[in-house]
Amino acid sequence: MAGRNHISVNSSNLRPHSHGSPPSDNHRHRLTPPDLRLIEDQSREIQTLLRDNQRLAVTHVALKQEVATAEQDLRHLSAAAASVKAERDAQVRNVYERSLKLEAEARSLDGLPAELDRVRADVKELLANRNEMLEKLKDIEGDLTETRSELQQFPQLKTEIETMRKEIQRGRAAIDYERKMRAKNFELSEAMEKHIVSMTREAQKLHSQLAEKTAMGVANPAPGFTAPVTNYGPGYGGNLLSHPYAVNQGSVDAGPQYGLGAGFHVPPAPYEAQQHHVHS
Repeated sequence: MAGRNHISVNSSNLRPHSHGSPPSDNHRHRLTPPDLRLIEDQSREIQTLLRDNQRLAVTHVALKQEVATAEQDLRHLSAAAASVKAERDAQVRNVYERSLKLEAEARSLDGLPAELDRVRADVKELLANRNEMLEKLKDIEGDLTETRSELQQFPQLKTEIETMRKEIQRGRAAIDYERKMRAKNFELSEAMEKHIVSMTREAQKLHSQLAEKTAMGVANPAPGFTAPVTNYGPGYGGNLLSHPYAVNQGSVDAGPQYGLGAGFHVPPAPYEAQQHHVHS
């Protein structure tokens, strides 16, 4: 993101050129309303990312609470299942022992066939209940297995949430860096424009002085004096008067006199600064 639609400012564009050619007009731009709207859109995007980050944090806390509740329910269900199974087994043993005792008594007492039939019916009913409870225990064990598998997926979900949070942080860092770079580029472009206007005015002044001296020399020629040919050096080229922001294309070292000098500091390359900011 840090490389989109921002004014590219390199160190070679702000220092005096080794061959004497000043920088071209292609690197002197002002921020346009679309760029300002883009900055506003990016600010809104930052706010959206912040809201998404907060929503993910709330979801993370809710998931942790749900996992804790599920684990507690699992413990309760396991304890209840074990208790019910032990209770039913004890009841079945008691009924079975009772039935054996009653059968022994029935053999000794021929007058109790009806009681024996009732006890047998109770035994069958208890056995049916026991089978039903076993089926329910199987269902509970299946639910426990499914819940355990879901709990195993929780670390992966947590990792994805952490990855998304880091992506949001990197996006925020990139957008903040781009915003700062745009502000610095805007300040540099204003300073360069003021410097060029100052150079243009100086050139106009020198041009006027040379024109006056030339006119005076033509009006009062000395014996054997030849009017000098108006040939302005590269440092005061006439092209500066044709356009208020033009820069002379001649090969001249304008560093000490008209260069930007040490007053302008070149910002670091965008991606280098961004990587340093993110990793720090």
